[in-house]
This record gives sequence, C-alpha cells and structure tokens, in this order.
Amino acid sequence: MNSPIKTRLADLDESLFVPRELSWLSFNARVLQEAADNSVPEIQRLRYLGIFSNNLDEFFRVRVAEVRRLISVSRGAQRQQAKELLAAIQAEVVSLQHDFERVKKSVMNALQDRKIYMVNEREIDEGQAAFVQSYFTSTLLPELEPILFNDGSLIPVLNDESLYLAVDIESGDEHHVAVVEVPTDRLQRFLEIPRPKGKRGRYIISLDNMIRACLPQMFRGVLPIDKASAYCFKFSRDAELELDASIMESLIEKMATSLKQRRKADAVRFVYDAHMPQRLLDFLASRFSLGKYDSLIPGGRYHNSKDFMGFPSVGPRYLDLKPLAPIPLADLDSADNMLAALRERDVLLYYPYHSFDYVIDLLKTAAVDPAVESIKICLYRVAKESRIIDALLNAVQNGKKVLAVVELAARFDEAANISWAQRLTEGGIEVKFGVPGLKVHSKLLLIQRREDGQKRYYSHIGTGNFNEKTARLYTDFSLLTYDQKLGREVRDVFEFLQYNYRRYDYEQLLVSPHSSRDGIIARIEREIANARKGLRAAMTLKCNNLVDREVAMKLYEASDAGVEIRLIVRGMCSLQPGVKGISENIEAISVVDRYLEHPRVYVFYNAGDPEYYIGSADLMTRNLDFRVEVLCPVKDKASQAMIQSVLDIQWHDNVKARVLDRAQSNRMVPRKGKAAAIRSQEAIHSYLQSGRKPRLPRSNMTLPAKQRSKTKKSRKD
Repeated sequence: MNSPIKTRLADLDESLFVPRELSWLSFNARVLQEAADNSVPEIQRLRYLGIFSNNLDEFFRVRVAEVRRLISVSRGAQRQQAKELLAAIQAEVVSLQHDFERVKKSVMNALQDRKIYMVNEREIDEGQAAFVQSYFTSTLLPELEPILFNDGSLIPVLNDESLYLAVDIESGDEHHVAVVEVPTDRLQRFLEIPRPKGKRGRYIISLDNMIRACLPQMFRGVLPIDKASAYCFKFSRDAELELDASIMESLIEKMATSLKQRRKADAVRFVYDAHMPQRLLDFLASRFSLGKYDSLIPGGRYHNSKDFMGFPSVGPRYLDLKPLAPIPLADLDSADNMLAALRERDVLLYYPYHSFDYVIDLLKTAAVDPAVESIKICLYRVAKESRIIDALLNAVQNGKKVLAVVELAARFDEAANISWAQRLTEGGIEVKFGVPGLKVHSKLLLIQRREDGQKRYYSHIGTGNFNEKTARLYTDFSLLTYDQKLGREVRDVFEFLQYNYRRYDYEQLLVSPHSSRDGIIARIEREIANARKGLRAAMTLKCNNLVDREVAMKLYEASDAGVEIRLIVRGMCSLQPGVKGISENIEAISVVDRYLEHPRVYVFYNAGDPEYYIGSADLMTRNLDFRVEVLCPVKDKASQAMIQSVLDIQWHDNVKARVLDRAQSNRMVPRKGKAAAIRSQEAIHSYLQSGRKPRLPRSNMTLPAKQRSKTKKSRKD
C-alpha cells in the first residue's frame, strides 16, 4: 500500500526543487534567447543583450551576495551546500558569458549587414579620428578623473557597477597603472560619428574606445608615455543595506548612511577583459582585496553591456520593434470625469495596452474635486519625472489631506525615494515609511470623498508601481473600483501602515503578512478537496517568481490529487513540473517578449464559480511573510472575462513561450500540427482592440463544473 501523499511529499529531497539562483539564471538565459533570435529586429536584439547584462549585474549584487554571506556565517553541511551552490552559479555564469559573446558577435554581424558599424579606435579613418579628438577635448576630457597608482597611494573606493578602464602605461623603464571611470552616467555610451568619405552606412563608437584613442592626452604634463593600453573592468558589490538600530537617527539619515556604506561593501564579482596582462590583473586583484569566494570572470573587450539598453535608434524603423499603440477606453474617455465613471462600474486597466494616463487623470480629478477630502497612496518606485508626484502636490494646494507611504528600502531606488520623501514633505504631504521590519510593496491608492454626508471610497489595487515609465515597458493590471467593502478594507490597510499596533480582519483582501499565505493555501486545499470528491478542479497561477516551499509542496499535493495546474512564471520557479508521481498535472511556461511580464494573477476554479485575484504578492516567502502585500478579488464579470482571455491567450503562446521543466531546458512551446502562430503580447493587443480572441482550445476555467478532467495520472487513494 502506498504511503499517504503528505508523508511522501514530506520526504522529498532537494533534487525536486531547483535552487532559486540557478532558476534565475535560467530565466536570464531566456532573455539571451531573444537576443539570439534572428526573427527579432536587430536593434531590439542588441537591447536584449543590454537587459541580459543588467539582469546579471543585479543577480550578483543580490543573489550571489546572499550565497556568499551564507558561506561566511554557516558551518558544516549547510556551509558545504552553499559553497557547492556558489560553484554551480559561477560555472553557469561563465557558460552564459560565453553564449553572450557568441550572440553579441552574431548581432554585430547582423547590424553590419544593415550598414550599421560599431567601430573601435583602430578602425577609424583620419576624418573620424579628428571628430573623436575634438569630442574628447571638448566634452569627454572634462568628465574624466584618472587615478594614478603608486606604492603609497590609498586604495580608491570605486563605484559599484560603473565601467572602468585599467590603463597600463610604459614610461621609460617604468610601468605605471591608472584607473579611470568611463562617465556613462553623464554621457551617452554610444555616439554616432561621421561616416568615412565615400562610404555608406552609420558608424557608432563607444566612450571607452574614444578614451583609448586619446590616452596620451589624459596624462599630458604628468607622464611621458612611450606606450599605453587600456582594459575594461567593473565591480559588482553586495547590495544588502544594513540599518543601524539606533533610535537617535531618523530613518532617512540611517538609510543615507547605509547607502554610503554600500559603496564600500564587499565585491562579489570582478569582470575584466580576458586580454588584460596577468601582471595587471594580479595587481588589481591584490589592491582591491579580491578573495577566493569572489567571482573573477574574464570576458570580452567591452563590459557594462547593460548600456546597450540605451543604444540609439539608427537605421530604418524595421530594425526596431513596431510600437503597439495604447488602446483607448471609450467609456472613460466620454465620461464627465474618472470618479463618475467608477461610480458606474469597475475598471480594469492592463498596461501598456491601456494608457497609464487614466490613473494620472484619476489623481488629477481627485486633486481638484471639492468633495474629495483625502488621498492615500503607496509609493515604491516612481518615475524620474513623476506626474503622480505632481498630482499629489497639487491636491495639497487644493486643501486635500494627502498621505504617502514611501518605501525607502526599494532596492536600488533608495536614494531616489529619499529625495522624493523630502520633496513630498516640503510640499505639505504627510509621509510615512511603513512598518518596521516589513517592506511595503503593495500598490494601493485610496480616494476619500464626501457624498450625501457620508464617506465614500474610490480604490486602486494593482500589480505594478505608480510609475509612468515602467507602465510603458511592463505588463500590469490595475483595478479601479467604487466597491465600498473593498474601499473600507483598503482604508484598513492604510490604518495598519500608519498605526502598526492595529490589526484588522479582512474578509475580501488577502494581506501580507497577515492573511496572504493562509488565503492562498486555503484555496489550493479547496481545489484538492473538490478533486477528491470527483469534481473538476483547476487553477492558473501567473507570477514573477514561485519559490516558496510550502506553496510548492501544496501544489505537488494538488497535482497528486488530480488538480489541473497551469503556471505562467516569468522568472524563478523552484517547483519542477511534469515529474512522474509528483507533479504530472502541473504544466508551466514562461513568456519573454517585448514587454516584461509583471502581473500576479491567481485563478481558482472553485467548482465552476472561479475566483480571480490580482495584486502585488509573488509566491515567495518574503512576499507572503515579510512584506506588506495586497491581493484583491476581481468580482466584476467583464473584468474576470478579460483576465481569463488574457491568461488563455498567454497559455497558448507558441512563438514566445518557453516550457519550464525539470531540466531547465527553456525549449520553446511547440506549435502543434497546423496550429496558427500565437504571439501572446501581440494577440492580446489585438483582442483588447477588437474584442475578439484568436481561436483557442477551451479554457480549463470555463468547462462545466461536473465534467471531470482527464488528468495525466490516476489519482491514488
């Protein structure tokens, strides 16, 4: 007789869970696949290389740094396991780096076929050299501050993730070493220069190659130079912030101090030009105290390829992705104002297919409406030039009470959020920094209005930040609702953020750290119970990351019971789908295309009466237990239908979807027989524009409740 499923699952070994770090690298490999795809326009392929590089930078600053810390504080088997994981990470990164260089060469060749040339300092003619010398003298040289090493010189504090050149100088019988930062934060990395006389095409040179072309000028009057060469390198440092527990400093002061300390944090990666002389490499490794657990990674001549994300749009338009125009919503455009429209019905926005301007309009309307009393909002990451901030400041000028909960610890946006918090405070807005020990990641907006002598609430619960820039690049849902029950619960969340000692019971919202985990687990268990009763049971979970062990174990249990499970996971997925005897009823895909897939959407079949939740919480331990997150039920039938259609289209993507499997193969979802090509992001745009879905198989959420599914395995007693 077989052991009960729970006992069997409790004995699962680590081989049935993919380490999240390796799963993340598999995600970045999917990004690299897009750069390698010849069907992708050439300029966009180059930008995918930039995204891959930027992702890898963050991976080292966060994930690898965590593994290194684990090695330093652990003992015995745990320490050995962490060391083996770090070795596996380093091996996989080296492999990906080789793939990156191969793909980059392919992209550069494709650009050359289109008469777009990336040239170095040795490939320019006299006319181009004169242009480079002039630009260097007038624009680049004033931005350069080389550091010349000598035996007694202090070790400089180099900026994390900046691009540097190590300059090897021969002066008579002496060798000197200098380091200079390439000022890509102030100047465009890639500059178009005149084409050679008599030739066609577009010619691009990088700042680092301009510096190489003009090295003697940089040291004029300092050293007689017989020969000089320059090699790129960069650091990735531990991005973890350590906040002193002192109560004598404000949170802003402590955060600012911690940001300064980050600049001196341990290096977790040193990437360098593989052609750098060993003597020079040894010198730098010694001066910067790089240890055996630091990742020294050889690469090509160029680094900080993340700058490819800003590569100029040169050449014909077909070398870049054709823009998809935002789809207008006639009901909103014809309404007297957004508040009036929401009193009629809920609105579900889906960026970037819909414009983020609708949210801006909502705030601008509330800012001037005499009946609006207060506005409350959670700010995690905002745009550099934020119209959200402008609208909030205008609301104060119009006599509204405005509360902004600003998350200072939004990783890599800490300095910007400190600045925003100060500006908001100076503008008369009440600023709160959330809950000690809990990062506020929820995407909430609450407008309180006086109507017929009573308080009425207009709520926004979303999956993405209040950020105009990312709303054009990320897919995200925003629910705008006049539902008063939801409004009162959103009000209670803000009360908790202001007065942390208060606890609330939420009947509709799932709120981390109080009820998200229990609410999700309870809904999975309900599907398990229905499956064991012989009813159809199914769920579709779409998120950025699925790594929480309790949720993964519960999904394994659901699979064993016969629940049909579809996972659409953009990034890390520790769970292994399709494993015989464990997860045969779980299928998983990942979609990588022009937009970054960012929504969290959880749909449970519920015996034929499906429940739909959207919100900010991924299926990660930190999101369920250590952050303030909000998941909201979507009750409006039209909005439910839209969500289901979007999920169905994505599930049947056979152009940009990859299969997530035990082998982390990232193989493309196969196109079956004569099935039409479905590229989900373009198909969704067409569906939202026309109201017509492409022809698809029936959804696992819309079949009759009593129809039992044909599962991939027989359910065991």
